[in-house]
Amino acid sequence: MDKVVHFELPAENMERAKKFYSSVFGWSISTNDPQYFLVSTTKTTGQGMPLEPGAINGGIMKKTEKAQTPMIVIEVPSIDSYLKKIEKAGGKLVRPKVNIHDMLYYARIADSEGNIVGIVENIKH
Repeated sequence: MDKVVHFELPAENMERAKKFYSSVFGWSISTNDPQYFLVSTTKTTGQGMPLEPGAINGGIMKKTEKAQTPMIVIEVPSIDSYLKKIEKAGGKLVRPKVNIHDMLYYARIADSEGNIVGIVENIKH
């Protein structure tokens, strides 16, 4: 069973969203990139992985025409093989696979209902 490992929240005003989520929920938000803030909802390892089973972390991203609603990200063993399954089940690729810092591959798909979902594959070193 593939699990949800990340979430993304679009924001028109990144600083306002940072203030909201940190003050309301106590989340730690780092701002290394002005277009994408990393969100920690729980204590993490040195690599940013949650220490609590079932907990996930995420990001706040600049709201765009293509990123209007919150999105979940699901970890899969192989994006390439899952794209075949997704298309066979009525979904489609909406953002091609990209390499993120040689740590993971990331793509976005539309499910059979038009919902946008991220999929991620860890790069094994």
